[in-house]
Amino acid sequence: MIKLDFKKTGGLIPAIVQDYETGEVLMLAYINKEAWEATLSTGKATYFSRSRQTLWIKGETSGNMQIIREIRIDCDNDTVIFKVEQIGGAACHKGYRSCFYKKFKDGAVEVTENRVFDPKEVYNK
Repeated sequence: MIKLDFKKTGGLIPAIVQDYETGEVLMLAYINKEAWEATLSTGKATYFSRSRQTLWIKGETSGNMQIIREIRIDCDNDTVIFKVEQIGGAACHKGYRSCFYKKFKDGAVEVTENRVFDPKEVYNK
């Protein structure tokens, strides 16, 4: 079993999340050892929330789960790529398919996607 190097990065390592079929980058999150182990045991993407200082299973509140289809590990064992099946169509907590829904062009920021859901309706119940 591979051992990820959580010590080198202060206990958290980046998890780049891609759509399994298209390769589209959906989001970037962080995992600690506990989130890594939960992800491996459940097959559901589990992350560490830096703002809440707790584990979170992606989609637990919104229903937009991420099912792990493949995991890639970089050469230094301190970054992972989760290739996921994105259930519900949206990875971003702001309601977009991807967290990277903004594009910088000619000195301005442009929104390049339509929302899949309204976050006020999902998170403010």
